[in-house]
Amino acid sequence: MPPREESEESERPLLSGAHDSEEDTLDETAYDSSEKVVIVGIEDGDDGDWSTAPPFSWKKLWLFTGPGFLMSIAFLDPGNLEGDLQAGAIAGYSLLWLLLWATAMGLLVQLLAARLGVATGRHLAELCRDEYPKWARMVLWVMAELALIGADIQEVIGSAIAIKILSNGVLPLWSGVIITAFDCFIFLFLENYGVRKLEAVFAVLIATMAITFAWMFGEAKPNGIELLLGILIPKLSSRTIKQAVGVVGCIIMPHNVFLHSALVQSREIDHSKKGRVQEALNYYSIESTVALMLSFIINLFVTTVFAKGFYGTEQANNIGLVNAGQYLQEKYGGGFFPILYIWGIGLLAAGQSSTITGTYAGQFIMGGFLNLRLKKWIRALITRSCAIVPTMIVALVFDTSEDTLDVMNEWLNVLQSIQIPFALIPLLCLVSKEQIMGAFKIGPVLKVVAWLVAALVIVINGYLLVDFFSSEVNGLLVGFFICTFTAAYVAFIIYLVFRAVNFYPWLPFLPSKRLSNTGG
Repeated sequence: MPPREESEESERPLLSGAHDSEEDTLDETAYDSSEKVVIVGIEDGDDGDWSTAPPFSWKKLWLFTGPGFLMSIAFLDPGNLEGDLQAGAIAGYSLLWLLLWATAMGLLVQLLAARLGVATGRHLAELCRDEYPKWARMVLWVMAELALIGADIQEVIGSAIAIKILSNGVLPLWSGVIITAFDCFIFLFLENYGVRKLEAVFAVLIATMAITFAWMFGEAKPNGIELLLGILIPKLSSRTIKQAVGVVGCIIMPHNVFLHSALVQSREIDHSKKGRVQEALNYYSIESTVALMLSFIINLFVTTVFAKGFYGTEQANNIGLVNAGQYLQEKYGGGFFPILYIWGIGLLAAGQSSTITGTYAGQFIMGGFLNLRLKKWIRALITRSCAIVPTMIVALVFDTSEDTLDVMNEWLNVLQSIQIPFALIPLLCLVSKEQIMGAFKIGPVLKVVAWLVAALVIVINGYLLVDFFSSEVNGLLVGFFICTFTAAYVAFIIYLVFRAVNFYPWLPFLPSKRLSNTGG
C-alpha cells in the first residue's frame, strides 16, 4: 500500500461539505481503519494518473468481491422465498418476467447505495444524520428500525421453521427462535477474524441455497419452454395481481439500502484520488450485478419448482413456509435424499444468513443515526432483543395455530412497505447533490430513471397498503387512527421529496439547503 499524505485534505472524500469539523474523527464509522481490506497499491505505485481508473484487474475484482454478496442475501431471505413459492403456486410461470425486472430495479437502487458509500466515505444513516434536522432524522431512524425489526422477525421465524423441519418436529418453533437469537454472537465471533473470513461464511451459505434449490429444480423437472416464455413475455391478470405486487414489493428492503452503503466501506480506498474512487465503483458494480444475477437464479428455482408442482391445484392457495416442505414431500416423494430436508437446509441457510446481515444492518443504522460508539456486541444485543421478544410471542402462539404466521407475515409485509420511501427518497436526494457527491453525483438521465423506479415501487407498495387496510381495518376509531397516520405519513414523504428536488430554497419555512454537521 503506498504511503498516504499527511494533510487533512488528503483524508477527505471528494466532496465539500461532509467533514467540516475537527470532531469528525470521533464520529461513529462503519469500519475502523484496522478492519478494512487493503486494495490500493496491489500492482501499481503512486506515480500514475489518478484522474481515471486503473486498468481492470481480476485480482482487484476478487479483493472487492464480498459486499455485494452480503447485500444480495436480503433478496433471498425467507420472506422472499415465501413470495416466490406463492407466486409459482398461484401464478405459475407467468410472473418470472416480473421477478427479473424487479431484481433489475433492486440492482439499480443497491448500486446507488454503493455509489453513495464509496464516493463520500460515509454510509446512508450517517449522511441522513447530517442532512436532516433532528426531528426528521429521528423519524427516519425510527422507521429504519421498524423496517429492520419487521424483516428480522420474518427471518428468525424462517430459521425456526427450518430447524423444526430438520429435527423432525422434535424442536418446536420457540426453541428454533432461541437458537437463531444467538447467531449475532456467532457473527461477532467470526468478525474478529476479519471481514474476508466473515464474507467467506456468507459465501458458503449462499452456495448452500444455490445447491439445495437447484437440486429441487432438478427433481421437479419444470417445462423449459414455459419457463423461458415466462421470463421473456410479460403477462399479468387480475387473479395474480396480489402475487405480482408481492414480487416487486419484497425486492426493495429498506434496511438493505442502509446496509450496502456501509458494507462498501470495508475496503481501504484513497478518496483523494478520483481514479481510485471510480475504480472501486466499477468493481462494486460488477460484483453486485453478479451477486444479484445469482439471487435471481435462486429465486427462479424456487418459483418454478412450485409452479410445476402446484399451479392449478387445490393446494395452491394454502402453501406457505411452514407447510411447503410437506407439500413438496407429498408431490415429489423421498428420492435419494428426501426433498423435505433439502428444502429445510435451503431455508435454514436463507434464514441464518439474513438474520446475521440484519444484525449487521442494525449496527450501522443505530450507530449512524445516533452517532453511537457502543461496542458491537452491545449494539447487536439491542438490535436482536427488539426482534426476538415479539418473535417469541408469535412462535408460542403459532405452535397451536398455523393461521397465525400468515396473518403475521401480512402485517410485517405492510410494515416494511410503509418504510420504503424513507430509505429511497433520502438516497436519491443525497446521490443527486454535488455538495455531497462531488464529481460522482448521478447525471440527469440516471436521476430520472432512479426517480421513476422509486415512484413505481412506492406506488406498488401503496396499492398493497390500500388493499390490505381496506380488507383488514374495521371500526370508526381504528379508521380515524389510520386516516390520521396516513395524513402524517404522506406529509412527511412530501417534505422529503421537497428537499430532494431542491424546492426548499423558495420555501422559507423549510431548513436551509446547506449541509450541516449539527444536523439542525
